[in-house]
Amino acid sequence: MKQRIKVLVLGAGGQIAHWVIRMLADDADVQLTLFLRHARKLRGQVPGNAHIVEGDVLDRHRLDAAMAGQDLVYVNLAGELDGQMKRIVAAMQAAGVKRIVYVASLGIYDEVPGRFGEWNRREIGPYLGPYRRAADMLEASDLDYTILRPAWLTDADEVDYETTPRSALFKGTEVSRKSVAALVVEIVRSPGRRVGENLGVDKPGTEGDKPAFL
Repeated sequence: MKQRIKVLVLGAGGQIAHWVIRMLADDADVQLTLFLRHARKLRGQVPGNAHIVEGDVLDRHRLDAAMAGQDLVYVNLAGELDGQMKRIVAAMQAAGVKRIVYVASLGIYDEVPGRFGEWNRREIGPYLGPYRRAADMLEASDLDYTILRPAWLTDADEVDYETTPRSALFKGTEVSRKSVAALVVEIVRSPGRRVGENLGVDKPGTEGDKPAFL
């Protein structure tokens, strides 16, 4: 019998996480632990293969308890990301959990070119420091990480994306949350894929001076 992969979703109330949970709902090969501050933020019915843990990632006692026995950690957080990631890395190392997927942001390496890059820096540049520091922590750790840097996010009900490596310039201006979720789900179902990769994620053909929806 195939062993179920146990996945800890940190920030399970987030919009990308919402799609991940939907895509993995009742998957017999996956056991989800949905970690968030307030269970009321979960949209829709909790799948049969999931259970909820209310807590704050900055609370090591709660985080350590949720981390025990997990196989993969999916980080879908915002805010005090560098402080949060410091605790996540420490909790993973203490529990012997190696695999992590972290959703960061485009622009943390000043990798967005041209007029879109200038616009992006004006709009979100001051907020990118914690995302960059969290990514740096993962790259300096002994964890098996995948870092995703999505373009500006849309609510389009579609899966259509391309990726660029850390060393390459970013391409498009936008991508759907569902597309980013599909990439997370791909990794959950095949954890050996994309280990050590740091990927920009955008929708092909969306190059421009800024996202079309703005």
